Amino acid sequence: MKRCHARGEALAVWSAEVTKCVVSRGLKLPSAELGQVVVSHLSSNFGEPSLWKFLDHAMASRLISSLHALSLLTPSCNRVLSCRQAQPEAYRLYLDLVARYTFSLEDVPLKATRYNSANYSGFWCMENANRIPIKVCRIVRAIDANLQLSRIYGINIRELGHTLVLFFFSTIVSLIDSTMDDWGLQIASIGGLRGSSRSMEHHQRNVDIGGREENKRSGHREYKRNMNSLIAMEVLENLTRSRKALAFLRLVHMNIPDKFIGLLRRLQFLETCNLPSPNLISAKEVLARLSDNIQKVLAFESDWKSSFIGMFLDIRSIKSIPCSDSGSALSACWVPFDLYMETAMDARLLPATSMIVVLTELIFSLQALNRASWQETFLALWLSALRLVQRERDPAEGPVPHLEARLCILLCIVPLAITGVLMDDIDLSSTSSCDLSASILSDPGHGLRIDEKVHGLRRNGFISSLQLLGQFSGLLHPPELVQDAANSAAAKAANSSFKQMKGNDSTGVVDRDVMVKCGGNMRHLIVEACIARRLMDTSAYFWPGYVPTSELSIPDSSMKEMSPCFSEIEKLYHVALTGSNEEKPAAARIMCGASLSWGWNIQEHVVKFVVKLLSPPVLSGHNGPQSHFVDYAPMLGALLFGASSVDTVHILSLHGVVPEVAAALMPLCEVYGSLPSSSGESRISEEPSVYMVFSAAFLLLLRLWKFYKRPLEGLATRATLTLEYLMLMHNFHISSASHNSAPQNEVNSSMNQTISASDKPVYIDNYPRLRACYCQNKSCIASPLSGLCSGSPVHQVANKILSMIYWKITRSTSPSGNSSTTDSSLGGSPTSAGEEPHQRPVLCAWEVLEAIPFVLEAILTACAHGRLSSRDLTTGLRDLINFLPASLGTIISYFSAEVSRGIWRPVPMNGIDWPSPAQTIRSLESEIKEVIAAAGVNAPSYPTDVEPMLPLPMAALVSLTITFKLDKRLEYILAVVGPATEICASFCPWPSMPIIGSLWAQKVRRWHKFIVVSCSLSVFRQNKEALAQLVRSCFTSFLGPLNDLNHPLTNRPCTEGLLGIKVSAPGVPPIAPGFLYLHSCRSVHDKQYLRDTVIRLVVEYGSKLATGCGETSSARLRSGQASLYLAAARIKEVALLGGSLLCSAVGTHIAQEVLRETIPTWLLTTREEKQRSFASRMYEGYAMAYFAYLMAYFSCGTRAKTAPWSYSPRLLIGAHMDFLAGAMNVSLGCDPVTSKAYVSCFVGVVVTSAPAWVREVKHQTLVSLARGLWGWRECELALSLLERGGFETMGPQPLAEFFSVMD
Repeated sequence: MKRCHARGEALAVWSAEVTKCVVSRGLKLPSAELGQVVVSHLSSNFGEPSLWKFLDHAMASRLISSLHALSLLTPSCNRVLSCRQAQPEAYRLYLDLVARYTFSLEDVPLKATRYNSANYSGFWCMENANRIPIKVCRIVRAIDANLQLSRIYGINIRELGHTLVLFFFSTIVSLIDSTMDDWGLQIASIGGLRGSSRSMEHHQRNVDIGGREENKRSGHREYKRNMNSLIAMEVLENLTRSRKALAFLRLVHMNIPDKFIGLLRRLQFLETCNLPSPNLISAKEVLARLSDNIQKVLAFESDWKSSFIGMFLDIRSIKSIPCSDSGSALSACWVPFDLYMETAMDARLLPATSMIVVLTELIFSLQALNRASWQETFLALWLSALRLVQRERDPAEGPVPHLEARLCILLCIVPLAITGVLMDDIDLSSTSSCDLSASILSDPGHGLRIDEKVHGLRRNGFISSLQLLGQFSGLLHPPELVQDAANSAAAKAANSSFKQMKGNDSTGVVDRDVMVKCGGNMRHLIVEACIARRLMDTSAYFWPGYVPTSELSIPDSSMKEMSPCFSEIEKLYHVALTGSNEEKPAAARIMCGASLSWGWNIQEHVVKFVVKLLSPPVLSGHNGPQSHFVDYAPMLGALLFGASSVDTVHILSLHGVVPEVAAALMPLCEVYGSLPSSSGESRISEEPSVYMVFSAAFLLLLRLWKFYKRPLEGLATRATLTLEYLMLMHNFHISSASHNSAPQNEVNSSMNQTISASDKPVYIDNYPRLRACYCQNKSCIASPLSGLCSGSPVHQVANKILSMIYWKITRSTSPSGNSSTTDSSLGGSPTSAGEEPHQRPVLCAWEVLEAIPFVLEAILTACAHGRLSSRDLTTGLRDLINFLPASLGTIISYFSAEVSRGIWRPVPMNGIDWPSPAQTIRSLESEIKEVIAAAGVNAPSYPTDVEPMLPLPMAALVSLTITFKLDKRLEYILAVVGPATEICASFCPWPSMPIIGSLWAQKVRRWHKFIVVSCSLSVFRQNKEALAQLVRSCFTSFLGPLNDLNHPLTNRPCTEGLLGIKVSAPGVPPIAPGFLYLHSCRSVHDKQYLRDTVIRLVVEYGSKLATGCGETSSARLRSGQASLYLAAARIKEVALLGGSLLCSAVGTHIAQEVLRETIPTWLLTTREEKQRSFASRMYEGYAMAYFAYLMAYFSCGTRAKTAPWSYSPRLLIGAHMDFLAGAMNVSLGCDPVTSKAYVSCFVGVVVTSAPAWVREVKHQTLVSLARGLWGWRECELALSLLERGGFETMGPQPLAEFFSVMD
């Protein structure tokens, strides 16, 4: 180089000589070593023009890497950027090189190039998984070393794509920092956030001071310095204007948000500075354009609006005029809230996962999918919960959850779910673009972090949603049961407002007349529940209209709290453990009674105390071989009987403690089931017997996993709730609790000190007697009983039981011994009436349960052959349950299994041998037909002249259950009988359920409405045609008729049409189709048929929406027809309804099957169809894409944090994306327009609403999808997909295609 420079040779000669020299030394071009030499010579003589020309020529001809050369010129001492004041000419030339070569392609391999051994002769950088050539690897390392990228950004720089992105960002930060320093601005004033120029400025101030003072004498050089600052900003403005720059900056924004925030703060600082100098004022416009360019990064989908799919996905849901009565017309896109809440009220299946967790995930997912503000999201959530309560204003009596459980959702579950949303950590890589961009653009101040702004937006939306709630007066009227509580809450607010106005601190008590005058409503209860959880403060009392002016005349007073406080519950807990013998059961009854049902403000804490009481600690004075659980018998008995009510069990399940309750009940069952029944007679009001405590615990445990329900054919093992699954969930909760963060407030802190979760996992193998019973039950369900060896212990126990229950018939006496009797008779008469004490054997409960299946087989066989009358059979079964109530579980399990096998002959229900339903069955069938017809379903026709008959086990079971006394004390038994009888009847031919319902209606007339509804639900479980009509009726009632979909003024989707206003009313009410569907779909046998029916309707409605867009085969939609806005919104509503209905019925296993099998089959299958319009085919694909997204959500959740109930996105979403990537390169069976619409819409929805899923997809799959989308001219969508994939997707090959598409 020196020789060529001395001879003044042309640049071409320089290049030839230098190239010959580099090659002779075995180096590859572009050469990092050559770049180092050239920049080193230039650094010693910045004023030499020929060296600058040669550097430019070498970068253009690819002798050296342009990025490497620029990185050498930028940092540390003796470089251009650090000497910009002393060498303004050199700095100007450097800026020209930055403008020309920052986005140069010479460092990026061409699209056709492959990094293989043929091209690079085995020279590989083996440290990199992608095997990039060693020369590129050296350049990457050199750039990283020069700019310290790995240290500054905390990323291991291994790919050229990483280097390009971070080099570009580092250049922006360095030039901005240098310009701010040149203008005399204090960078430290914005928190000391600096780029890679920190060390260079220190060197400049200590080395170039003399040169700066000398240069000030030259006006021309001073002018150049000032112009260089302006030119630097212009260079940045031009660079950030390009699409490459936006893509690079989006990658930094999503993957290194803190660094991007630092860049925003620099720009915001510059915009807010006072600029007195004319030179600085002239740069204002350039700074404004630069800031606008970078602000565009925050609007992730701003470029999408240029494409059809972008406009389609960007459309928000239709927002109708709010309705003051119900709010159901506010927007149909929130219907999953209503459907999920109503589904949660089905007591037939107790969820093992907390509703709080599931609802929190649903809030995030719908907010992102609907592109809604947090105010709209929270308002829709409150309205759905209020509608849930209003549907149960006048409940019909029956063994189902009622108002207490619905109020639990409104006043406890929903506030706790909102707490989860407000306190959730912000993950920018998985945050929806609507939420993120709104949070930043709404408050451009640089004093807050992005996550703080997002939290602020959520909290403001929450507060404003409660303020708007006052407009919906029709939903705020409280049911009669909570009117006093609502009045108390309103009086409390009025009292606080009055004291604030008068400044008086006197106290008193408001009487009932003042409370009634306050006229409280449901919003007052909601606000109090939120204040109790510190979601808001008492400033809500001063909202306009919250406390009417007329109420401010209430005397200065303080209200009695209707809801217990935490300290009271904590005191009750300690009394239940350490109080006197009378205090312990009383405290336990209060704890699981009113404190749990009506203590909404602290209900989650009461639930934890109840669970903890089920596992009491060892008392200090305990000694002896017996378990310490025996010492707590009175307390445990009261607690178990109180917790066994239908509403209490359902509230516990809503809080997700079913696994914990099951784990606590297992040792109780093991201990008490191994003890023989105590001698002497006892009453429930006194100390309960061993049998009673065991029976209460065993039947409650049975209800949690419902082992008497025979697994449905064709379902995966995971779909069946088992005791093993509950223990897995419990052990998972234990492991998760050890990693949880610190408590959020003082109440939680006290809870953690008082109630600590067990640190030991629980397994069923730890309880051998329980495990043996559990295995016997599964064997009984799987196959008939095998022969019993005569003389075996089980055979001897079975003979004792038979002798006990039929001693009057057999005249046989049981072995002598201590007798034991039960506490009360199920029929209402004394258990021992006409029976001597010595007839009852002394056995432990496990021995009795083990022998009962053989006893049942014997008496059923005897009855079938006429050796035992039906009356004696029923009496014997009742005596057996009186002896050991827990035997009901084994009886139900055995009878259900036998009914499902269909081997027993039917018996006539004629009133002679068996009870007759003739008195009410005809009227009941008529009412069932009315209910079904009101739901839009044609009632199936059955012969009316056939004598009512039931299979023998079913007849025995229903005859036994109608002898039970309806007593509050026996609710722990009745709660098992109801669902068990329904499930058993579902395996019997029609009209078994009307027969059973008629028998119960004759016994309990006040249950008439409940029985009519239950019998109506059984029609859809057993008749596929009726089920299909019901699903179609759900679509019609919500979306409207197919022929009227495109008229928004006359056809608005309405939740009330789907789910109804009230569940019950005087007489037999018209019940909404959605309510009937949600309460029957889980018991449908053929889930695949239900799946196919829903999918068929989604496709049908999606295609029909296109009729308003014109019947044309052209790809250009007719303007002037039905708007794209309306069509896109309605398509989303169709998919939301279909997806929610299906997942409510089938759970996650079928949802996964839809993505794995159904959708691929639908895409691959060739269908013979009539000629359809282009829009019809396209909308079909869009509807299925939204539907598939919902299936994925219900299986995996949408956020980076995996929910406890979710499936791995890597396995499910990744596999589906793999299929789509492969399908883009082959000819599919379905219409190409449909398949293209499906792939584009599905990928678009994933990118915008569930970006966390993209990180779970293989990088090669993302590249293949992006390449296919580029081929379809969906460039913005392809780029967004790669950006969401993170830095890892910026490998050599996708980077080349990325650049080529950008250009």
